[in-house]
Amino acid sequence: MPLSAGLEMTPLCRMLGLTAPVVQAPVGSATTPELAAAVSNAGGLGMLALTWTSPGSVRESIRATRALTDRPFGVNLVLEWAQHERVQACAEESVAAVSTFWGDPRPYVDRIHAGGALHLHTVGSAEEARRAVQAGVDVVVAQGWEAGGRVWGEVATLVLVPAVVDAVRPLPVIAAGGVADGRGLAAVLVLGADAAWAGTRFLMAQEANVHDEWRARIRAASETGTVYGTVFDGGWPDSPHRALRNSTVEAWERAGRPAAPGRPGEGDVVARAPDGTRLYRYGAEIPVRGATGDVEALAHYAGQSAGIVQDVRPAATIVDELVRGAAEALGSVDVQR
Repeated sequence: MPLSAGLEMTPLCRMLGLTAPVVQAPVGSATTPELAAAVSNAGGLGMLALTWTSPGSVRESIRATRALTDRPFGVNLVLEWAQHERVQACAEESVAAVSTFWGDPRPYVDRIHAGGALHLHTVGSAEEARRAVQAGVDVVVAQGWEAGGRVWGEVATLVLVPAVVDAVRPLPVIAAGGVADGRGLAAVLVLGADAAWAGTRFLMAQEANVHDEWRARIRAASETGTVYGTVFDGGWPDSPHRALRNSTVEAWERAGRPAAPGRPGEGDVVARAPDGTRLYRYGAEIPVRGATGDVEALAHYAGQSAGIVQDVRPAATIVDELVRGAAEALGSVDVQR
C-alpha cells in the first residue's frame, strides 16, 4: 500500500528501486538470507550482517539471498575491524548497498562505489554526518539513542534526525532508533528522513534466527525494560549498547556496575550455541535458535521500541503493517486537537 502524498518515492526509494521506505536493520546473527530476502521482496531493503563472516562465506550468504529475491538488498560491516576483504567480496557480488558502522568510512568509499553499491554509513551526530558526506558516502543513517544493539551516539532520534537532515541535505537520511510501527515511520518521514531503519521489530519476524526466550522477553518488555551500558562486551570492549534487562544485568547493577574482570559471575559459561560453542555471561553473542542452557542470562539486544512490539509476523507482513500504519497516521493527523 503506497504512502499518501507520494512519500513512498523518497530519494532513497528512487535510488534503490524500493516501494516501501523501510530498511531491516542488520541484527547480527539473527539476520538470515530468508529475512533479508523477504524484506526486499516486500519492497523494503533487506540487510545481511556479515562483519565476522569469512570472505568466502560472505559470498555464500549474498548468493543465498539472491536466490530468494531479485530485489535490491545490502550488507552491513562494522569498522571496528578491517573490512577490506569483505568489501571486495561485496563488490564482486554486486550487492546494491554496503552499510558501514563504528569507524571511519573513508578507506572503503572508493571500493564500495567501484562495485556499483551505495555506501550507507551510520552516525550519532550532525557533525559526524558532515564528515561522512565529506568522505564520500551516499546515504547517512542517523542512529538515535533509543536503538537496540550497539549504539554509537547519545542523542535521541527525534532530535538527531532533523539535525542530520539539515546537515547533509540533499543526501538521503535513514532514521534508526525507536521505529517499530507505522506511527514511528510516519514520524521520521515528517522529520525529513527517507526511510526508517527498524531492528527490534524485525527480531520478531518469523524468518529471523531468534531464540524463543529472546522473543518472549521482547514481547513482555515495557518501554523502560532496556538498559544502556557496556554490560555485554565480550569480544567488543568499550562499545555501548542497549539490551533487555535480565539476570545478568540486574546482578551487575546490584554490584555497582563494576568493570571487567570484577563483575558478578565473570567467566561463567551460561549457555551453548547450536554448534556447541560456549557462551559466556558477559559475551556479546546473542541467543539464536537452537541455543541451550541458561539462555535468559545472555545478551538480549533490543531498543526501547520493545515496549510497543508484541507479535511474531512474517517479515513481509511487518513491512506492510509499517507502511499501512504510516499512511493511516499521516492521514489522521488533526492539528486542531
